[in-house]
Amino acid sequence: MKLDDNQRLAVGKWIAEGAKLSEIQNRLAAEFGLKLTYMEARFLVDDLKLTPKDPEPPKVVEPPAIAQPPVAAPVSTGAVPVADEVLPPASKVAVSVDQITRPGALVSGKVTFSDGQAADWYLDQTGRLGVVPKQAGYKPSAADVQQFQIALEREVAKLGY
Repeated sequence: MKLDDNQRLAVGKWIAEGAKLSEIQNRLAAEFGLKLTYMEARFLVDDLKLTPKDPEPPKVVEPPAIAQPPVAAPVSTGAVPVADEVLPPASKVAVSVDQITRPGALVSGKVTFSDGQAADWYLDQTGRLGVVPKQAGYKPSAADVQQFQIALEREVAKLGY
């Protein structure tokens, strides 16, 4: 397909504006009466040594950082500190692992939150964590949930998961 100079300039301008090939194909038909297939429009743009712009990727919004509670610095004894020596503050959340795992779960157990409320927990084959409180409608505090997750991670690590 041969284009005159004005048509070439128009196609170049459309590409500079960020038009996609389908838009160029439609505009050639509407403005110049040139009906091209999508493939012909691709070849035309290639013959003109033009490259359509890629759309800008969407901006990724970083989730806000979760503030971690400060960890007390270990007292220096002159020795190099080991990672296990720095422990978070004592938790009032108690986690235990069942000796006989609940049906349909990889691992299960019990948790008692700081307010004395108890719940069963389980980790299923897809990695989803479930918590079933003994008292219907009970919701633990955010701090208790965080402490529960930390304690659960430690208990499951002991099992080798």
